Amino acid sequence: MAEFLLLDPSMLMNVLLIAISGTLICIGVHFVPVGGAPAAMAQATGIGTGTVELAAGSGLVGLVTASYMYANVPDASMALVLAAGAMGSMILIASAMLLGGLVYAYGVGVPFASAQVKRDPITGDTQEDYMSKGTQGHGIPTVSYVSGLIGAALGGTGGSLIYFVLIGLYSGVSSAVISSNAAAIAGMFAMGVYYVNAVIPSYGVGGTIEGFHDRKFKRVLPKDTLTSFIISLIAGILAILIAGGM
Repeated sequence: MAEFLLLDPSMLMNVLLIAISGTLICIGVHFVPVGGAPAAMAQATGIGTGTVELAAGSGLVGLVTASYMYANVPDASMALVLAAGAMGSMILIASAMLLGGLVYAYGVGVPFASAQVKRDPITGDTQEDYMSKGTQGHGIPTVSYVSGLIGAALGGTGGSLIYFVLIGLYSGVSSAVISSNAAAIAGMFAMGVYYVNAVIPSYGVGGTIEGFHDRKFKRVLPKDTLTSFIISLIAGILAILIAGGM
């Protein structure tokens, strides 16, 4: 049964779509400004938490909005479900960056400044004049905010695509247990792929990253993307085996 499923062209396409989905999640993580512990003390640019938490958080919100769209809109297209997932994820990350910025500006009293560029690529504002010595920057500058929105859109799209593929797959299998719980199984599997593809870039990023303008971005993105695609390909095969009752 499993061999038949893996040789089915439609199943191979599903595996490929899941691999692409996981890769989108991994790429999206690199765009989100991650500051970790230094950012929590206003000594680095970005949100004061790690890649896994940000990817999982935005991914889960995107997954909820995507599943709501799929369940409540008759014959919802893939594009509509993906758009809903992307929007939900973007709202979560945008809210986190906005509230974090308010704390930085009015709670800590630091200006927003990037350590990676002399001028903000979006606004053109000078950065180094406002960066305190001994820090890696402050707050969430405009370029980091825009980068975070791009990353959230990619991650939300990736997670929604996994959900869309799996719920369609599991709803049509012969196993009554799987078909009757297709939404739950698809959601749980999508969450698992989110966590896996959030851990991969955490090793490449190595602590903090400001966004697409960061020097780390071009250096770590290619190898992390390749790793993510391979891991997500394996996850796709496992998803197909589950559909076959393995």
